[in-house]
Amino acid sequence: MKEQIGLVLKGIAMGTANVIPGVSGGTIALITGIFERLINSLKSFNLKALRLLFQGKVKEFLQYTDFWFLTLVLAGVLVAVVTLARLFDFLFTHYPVYIWAYFFGLVLASVYFVGKTVERWNIPVIITLIIGAAIAVVVTFLNPAAGNDGVLYVMLCGAIAVCSMILPGLSGSFVLFIMGNYKLVAIDAINDRDLRILIPFFIGAGIGLLAFSHLLSWILKKFRDETISLLTGFILGSVSILWPWQHKIHLLDPAGNEILKNGQPVVIDYQRYIPEAFTLETVIAIGLILVGILSIWAVERTAEKKS
Repeated sequence: MKEQIGLVLKGIAMGTANVIPGVSGGTIALITGIFERLINSLKSFNLKALRLLFQGKVKEFLQYTDFWFLTLVLAGVLVAVVTLARLFDFLFTHYPVYIWAYFFGLVLASVYFVGKTVERWNIPVIITLIIGAAIAVVVTFLNPAAGNDGVLYVMLCGAIAVCSMILPGLSGSFVLFIMGNYKLVAIDAINDRDLRILIPFFIGAGIGLLAFSHLLSWILKKFRDETISLLTGFILGSVSILWPWQHKIHLLDPAGNEILKNGQPVVIDYQRYIPEAFTLETVIAIGLILVGILSIWAVERTAEKKS
């Protein structure tokens, strides 16, 4: 029971991370020690699994797919996404600096704790680290696309976002943000239970997840250190996305007025800045960065003791 509760809590942590643009659920899976097991479980849903199921060999099917492990983790993810969407909508509206600061600390600490799992550093591993960081930095400079609620585009968003969600350092929510559908899917559709958006999104996510998990599992087996260093680079390059002090830049019409969509200004970018004075807000934000770092350290220490 203790292990089952732990898996649900890890799923909740992954789901929480995936709701935040710039934070990767895959990073949480990696630092909590379930990343490779998660990938292997996902890729096991293949023709052999279908054959076992249709032959009535339920016990063998459950064992082959690591079904209960996957169910508990995904249940935690679902609970987090459904329950926290409204909370994060409130926090981002009223306390953006504080929530960005906490997650900045989380991701900053993850660079070290994920990178130290590389068994042997050499030239190819260092090169993949640099490539991963460069890709993440390029992604941060992309301007968000306009929102699109077309069925095929929403399915494409689901497929691409879910692949990003399981990659440490590459945020599925940030990919949705870049594709222009973050608020539509992660906030509005979940809070309003809009099945017209959610159903095609999850269909695309399911297809993308099953296909991508096979590829990622193969790469991890053949080039483990290079893959981990690439993912560490993703995390390192994505840290700037979460810089706590940033202004929203809204889309304006030719007259200089904000363009509204569904009653809200359309955000097209974020302008980051360094606070000029140590106000109470700045002190609290720095404290939350430290809390984020300590949170990752605590998770890592717990995992080491369990091992």
